[in-house]
Amino acid sequence: EVQLQASGGGLMQTGGSLRLSCVYSGFTFEDDGEDYAIAWFRQAPGKEREGISCITTDDGRTYYRDSVKGRFTMSSDDAKKTVYLQMNNLKPEDTAVHYCAADVDVAKTRTTMRSGLYYGMHYWGKGTQVTVSS
Repeated sequence: EVQLQASGGGLMQTGGSLRLSCVYSGFTFEDDGEDYAIAWFRQAPGKEREGISCITTDDGRTYYRDSVKGRFTMSSDDAKKTVYLQMNNLKPEDTAVHYCAADVDVAKTRTTMRSGLYYGMHYWGKGTQVTVSS
C-alpha cells in the first residue's frame, strides 16, 4: 500500500525559503517493476488544486509548473524514502496547503505539470500549510 506524509510547512515572509519533506512507502524509485510518479500539489482557499512538480521513475526526470521554475527544486533520497521540495523566493501567491501525491500513470502526471491542468492522482498524503506574508 502506498502511503505519503508531507511535513515542513510554516509561515514565512516574502522572499523567504522553506523545504517540504514527503516520506513515502509502498514503492521505490529503484524498483524494476512498476513506474511511479511522485508529485507535489497545492491548493489555495477558493482555488483548484494545482500541480507544482513531479519526479517520474521511468525517466528519472523532474518536471515543474511554469510559475515555480527557477524558484522551487524537487529532489529525492530513495535511501530515506523521502522527496523534498525546496522553495526559494517565496511569494504570497504560494500560500496554500501543500500535498504530496503519487500515481502509476507517469504520463498523466507529467502532463499535469506541463499543461497546468489538473488530472488527479491516485495516492494522497495529508497536506502541510505554507503561508507567505507580504
